[in-house]
Amino acid sequence: MSQLPAPRRAHPAAPRAVARPRHGRATFWVESPLQLLSAIEAHTAGLTGDATAVNLRPGVAGLESTRTTLERALPAGVVLREGIGGLGAAWGSHHHRWGVGDLHSGQVQRALLAPLGERELVIIDDGLATLALLEQLASEKPVPLVRQSAPGGSQRRALGLAMWHLTRARAAAGKVLVVTAMPLPQALRRRLADVGVAVEGHRFEWLRAQPVEETFSEPTMVVGSALAADGLIREEPYLRWVESLTEEGPLSYFPHRRERGDALARLAAHPRITVRPNTVPVEMRLRGLFPGQRVQALPSTAIPSLRLLLGGRDVRVHGSRVPDAWWTAAASPELRAHLQSSVLSPSPRSAE
Repeated sequence: MSQLPAPRRAHPAAPRAVARPRHGRATFWVESPLQLLSAIEAHTAGLTGDATAVNLRPGVAGLESTRTTLERALPAGVVLREGIGGLGAAWGSHHHRWGVGDLHSGQVQRALLAPLGERELVIIDDGLATLALLEQLASEKPVPLVRQSAPGGSQRRALGLAMWHLTRARAAAGKVLVVTAMPLPQALRRRLADVGVAVEGHRFEWLRAQPVEETFSEPTMVVGSALAADGLIREEPYLRWVESLTEEGPLSYFPHRRERGDALARLAAHPRITVRPNTVPVEMRLRGLFPGQRVQALPSTAIPSLRLLLGGRDVRVHGSRVPDAWWTAAASPELRAHLQSSVLSPSPRSAE
């Protein structure tokens, strides 16, 4: 595929805020509990329109339980439904905006290559992958929209490159909006504005307004990592690190939805570790922590999210860098640097 020049248009030096509330209808395709929560936050922020239909990908761990919890207090105008017919059925022609979390997904990209017409593309949070995606969209040169951990072959990269061109063309027409709780560097915000991508932030305003449903007595909460389950770090040193955190008292362990099997059984057998069932996102579960409690995690989207939710509460949220010796050959230097980027401040109890 020949590389077309990136479409550009003139923009002011500072990003312009999107006027709220917006009208019209939006439909979202979500593939994780965080994406589902992010879609609701985007709607209640007045950024998706009067009516928002959120289609849930079937068979995703934790997504159905999150749906059940959220449906008890859905904001007006939001409908959650099973995405049984896939993306083609989810994105109807009568919607003004199409929303996604994982724009790196080949399935999503193939569906979006159909004409968008005048519809706006809304991108919501999908963990740390959102930061990598935005860096790619802001690139001066065309780059395939593929995950750093799974770049794929030539056909997959060609699809990702076509998606880059399509998204940049939509941005140049003022039809791409990013809604995120991630702390984006100002330089990245300016580069996105230069190519037409509008960025609006949220601080989980809707979630903050909901009653707290869970509290935990242990002094330490550990947010589980999928890095070992995904083969990016060695499992044994990771488990030893979690176990070492009990030297300062009992802890609750909140597994990532891809963690399972012997590793969780080992942690559950530890007398000072309580492995909590995988239910809803930790942003929903841990926002009721008490002063003096702390959260510990390896690089994770939960670090900046929980700092937002727990700020001013005397609850410490610590992010630990992954020691070099833990990484496997599957983690490229670029991927390692990207993952470590969520650790925005040093932790007094590192993983070393």
